[in-house]
Amino acid sequence: MPLRFVEVPVEAFGFGFTTIVIVIVVIYVLSSIKILAEYERGVIFRLGRLLSTAKGPGIALVFAPIDRIVRVSLRQEALEVPPQDIITRDNVTLKVNAVIFLRVIDPNKAVVEVSNYVYQTSQFAQTTLRSVLGEQELDELLSHREKINLRLQSILDTHTSPWGVKVTNVEVKQVDMPESMLRAMAKQAEAEREKRSKIIHAEGEFSAAQRLVDAAHLLATEPVSVQLRYLQTLTEIGVEKNTTVIFPVPVDFFSGLQKVFGKGDNATPAKTA
Repeated sequence: MPLRFVEVPVEAFGFGFTTIVIVIVVIYVLSSIKILAEYERGVIFRLGRLLSTAKGPGIALVFAPIDRIVRVSLRQEALEVPPQDIITRDNVTLKVNAVIFLRVIDPNKAVVEVSNYVYQTSQFAQTTLRSVLGEQELDELLSHREKINLRLQSILDTHTSPWGVKVTNVEVKQVDMPESMLRAMAKQAEAEREKRSKIIHAEGEFSAAQRLVDAAHLLATEPVSVQLRYLQTLTEIGVEKNTTVIFPVPVDFFSGLQKVFGKGDNATPAKTA
């Protein structure tokens, strides 16, 4: 039995050709509306040519397939540099990693000048980290890290500025040293602390001796003060329950006896003569 096709007019469905066209146009316009966040910019390519100004934030009209949009974030990003094997100027092998903070300041350049600015910056950071830290000695790397960070930032920013990317900060994150070097540094630190303790102890002995000399000069001006000091010491001893009693005898007493016996010895030979 042959099939028969029955033509049904569009008006039978309640709308005409004009209505269909209007609906298609409305759907096309709605699909062309792009919403860009505050931190986003839209780089528009119209027939393959870059528009001079990036769109956003807010509503941007992208009429496909004539236009093509590339979204670019203006937020700051943190990029971690993998650990790099570095030999310092004094031949010490280290593993050093770093973190880089960067942000896009020119969306058009970030899209047109480089295919992937994050990957490109990472590769430059790895080579720069090895070359800069290889020129430093271990002590300089550990004590002047802020100066090294500023130099790394300056070099990376020089490379990334033609792409519209700004390197805001670079920080050397971690320095891994061999176990033998750690032991050597621990011994060095221990020797340094022992040296300081000996110097402090010697300075304390010198100060104590100086104070004793000053006290001796002061006591020599008033001999009675020596007796008072003896009595004070005896009082301190008597407070405790001791069975030993100490009678302090002035040193001047012995010197006086020595003078007396010395005169007697000198006088006896003179009389016998």
